[in-house]
Amino acid sequence: MVSRTGTGLGRGRRRRTIQEDGPDPVDVHVGKRMRQRRTLMGMSQERLAEAFGVSFQQVQKYERGTNRISASRLHLLSKILDVPVSYFFEGLPEQVSEMEDAAIAEADGEAGEGGQSKDKMTSRETLELVRAYYRIDDPSLRRRLVDLARALGKHAKIENNAE
Repeated sequence: MVSRTGTGLGRGRRRRTIQEDGPDPVDVHVGKRMRQRRTLMGMSQERLAEAFGVSFQQVQKYERGTNRISASRLHLLSKILDVPVSYFFEGLPEQVSEMEDAAIAEADGEAGEGGQSKDKMTSRETLELVRAYYRIDDPSLRRRLVDLARALGKHAKIENNAE
């Protein structure tokens, strides 16, 4: 018999435990997507906890992947965050076991160079930038902002290559 993390449970093999092995990569991924959506909506952990009927500490545990979200709770969460249940599994690699180390490190808050999150698309700074962008009503102003960001990015790349 093989567990869902790919480790066998035959003779001489132990069952995977959160205390010894850390959170399951799937739970970490679901929690990351939960945090990403909550942040994009501008919702605090406290507000989500109230709507979800749990403490904000429980929301923190869900977001870190420390605690699993049951199917019925995931369904309710999808309604609160206005996304389909499948949203929480989008981007989940087919070979979950290959991402286990990276997912656990990210859940523990390890950062890459300069203290930035290893996954720039889910960093708080990126999510806040996206939220601010969508608050701009004028489409031509949004387009100019994208053009400015691209120009700044090219300028930074040129300066970094010159060093």
